[in-house]
Amino acid sequence: MFLYYVRISLHSIKRNPLLSSLMIIAIALGIGVSMTTITVYHLMSADPIPDKSQQLFAVQLDSWGKERPFDQDRPERAPHQLTHRDATALIAAKQANRQVAMFESTLIVEPEKEKPFISLLRVTTGDFFPMFEVPFLFGNGWTEDEEQRAAKVVVLSKQSNQRLFGGENSVGKTLRLGEKDFKVIGVLDNWNPTPRFYDVINGGFNEVADMMIPFSLTEPLELNSAGSDWGWKAEEINSFKDWLNSESAWIQFWVEIDQQSKREQYLSFLDSYVMEQKKLGRFERSVNNHLQNVPQWMAHNEVVQEDNKVLVGLSILFLFVCMLSAIALLLTHFLGKSGEVALRRALGANRKAIFGQHLIEVSMTGILGGLLGILFSLAGLQAVRLLYANQGFDHLVQLDIFLVSLTIILAWCANVLAGFYPAWKLCQESPAGFLKTQ
Repeated sequence: MFLYYVRISLHSIKRNPLLSSLMIIAIALGIGVSMTTITVYHLMSADPIPDKSQQLFAVQLDSWGKERPFDQDRPERAPHQLTHRDATALIAAKQANRQVAMFESTLIVEPEKEKPFISLLRVTTGDFFPMFEVPFLFGNGWTEDEEQRAAKVVVLSKQSNQRLFGGENSVGKTLRLGEKDFKVIGVLDNWNPTPRFYDVINGGFNEVADMMIPFSLTEPLELNSAGSDWGWKAEEINSFKDWLNSESAWIQFWVEIDQQSKREQYLSFLDSYVMEQKKLGRFERSVNNHLQNVPQWMAHNEVVQEDNKVLVGLSILFLFVCMLSAIALLLTHFLGKSGEVALRRALGANRKAIFGQHLIEVSMTGILGGLLGILFSLAGLQAVRLLYANQGFDHLVQLDIFLVSLTIILAWCANVLAGFYPAWKLCQESPAGFLKTQ
């Protein structure tokens, strides 16, 4: 019986191609617009490291001056980053399971077979790789010993390795950076967490840096920050060492803590550290330290803007409008079949059979609308890609299997809901009354 209803539904769709096409397009438009915004929102707000997001914490110390808070609109907030002297002190204390200090910088790359170019670097500590579960294609990160002696070693992204060494295993090869020879010790595999939770300050949706080098090279190479740098007072800076010892906050700091009790212990350690610094004339404000896990940190920095949530809501409303249009079209379509339904009712078909058959018909149009909606979604995502072509959002505008399945299911549900009333209305028609008029 089900296959019979399917054949009848397909015949009905073919018999009224214009009306059927309008219904399918109405649903597809609503699905296309809503899935475009839902896809972008889904990828922007996804948990980038779900198995560890509750164990990784961004560290904040309120090292600002007493005259004004770091954020005047929200005075309870501490600076997003640490000073270099505080970051190095916390690294040396080793009070967490793992700790990472990092910042973005640039160096000139001098490859053998092409012109020199400027490359974006992530200057970080060795715990970065195991802490953030970074996959390697070749080699690995640097050791504690290499960190301590400021070894000139570099880890390349997969894209940089492809550009510089043709994608082959480059571990052990030499790369000239900033007029210094560096040894390649590792090449990353595909890794581009979205959002880029470990550095949302310098762009939550930017891609991974081209290369990574040890944090201990900051002073020997006099590496300047290519990211955010905040200060609260005028200081006399006559050398790079002066800048490292200044109150400028430009170092991002993360810790990994696997137990709630250890989290409380680490907060107590931070409080003790701040109290010691107060004795040296620093940290003029009240103790205001924070540990925020990955979801809290993304919310704190408003990685997903309120505008995106509004757009999702508007797209759902647009889908609702398309459903109302589909209901009107289905009413026209179904009521135009009153004679056929009256004859079937007179020959013994009950209301349940008529209702079921027409729900199958709207299900068929819903599936077709979903398939067309996927094409509209891809077109919408391509438009977003072109609109933000230079802002590194390419990885945010692609459908995955889950979203494709969701598109089809959403289209089917939308069309079934839209067709429920027209199908019910058709079943209420009296066959006797209609046949008398023929």
